[in-house]
Amino acid sequence: MVATSNPGKLREFRALLADLGAELLSQSDFPGTAMPEEGDDYAENAARKARAIAAATGHVALADDSGLEVDGLDGRPGPHSARYGGPGLDDAGRVARLLQELDGQPGASRSARFVCVAAVAGPDGRVQLARGECLGEILPAPRGEGGFGYDPVFFFAEDGVGMAELAPARKNEVSHRARALRALRPSIEAALAAQSGSGAS
Repeated sequence: MVATSNPGKLREFRALLADLGAELLSQSDFPGTAMPEEGDDYAENAARKARAIAAATGHVALADDSGLEVDGLDGRPGPHSARYGGPGLDDAGRVARLLQELDGQPGASRSARFVCVAAVAGPDGRVQLARGECLGEILPAPRGEGGFGYDPVFFFAEDGVGMAELAPARKNEVSHRARALRALRPSIEAALAAQSGSGAS
């Protein structure tokens, strides 16, 4: 169970954890499950989401809280990345807002990082967390056709290309979400084994 209704994020979870042999359902597969309000802290947001969905469904639940932190914006939009600019904006609108705020700022101001804190919770409410980061800078204009969210304007310094220009397999090796889930994997495996042992499915 993945505590998200974001199709791009769900695809990444499924690709990153495909070898676990567990079916990853999304929040939309359980109508009526409500997500808690999100605040200013990645870890707290991720833990709340995972715990709420695990309690509502009786299944092991995975969640993450991710954001883009830009040095020239004092770390904004951060945990508010998905709501940046207000509720009426889609991904393209949020990217346009970001580029507008950075317009004319020098190169150092465009240094940025993607941050992800991933969480796994069992129906008993116990939560484990792991964090991943990906360093880069903000491009002057969108590039590439892949990814979602802010990927089109994130230059991935390690490979020297835009995040949206990476092949999906490569992104699933190096992204902030990939790194967080890789660190969390032992806890995910333990939670799934505990659920299986209890007779739950």
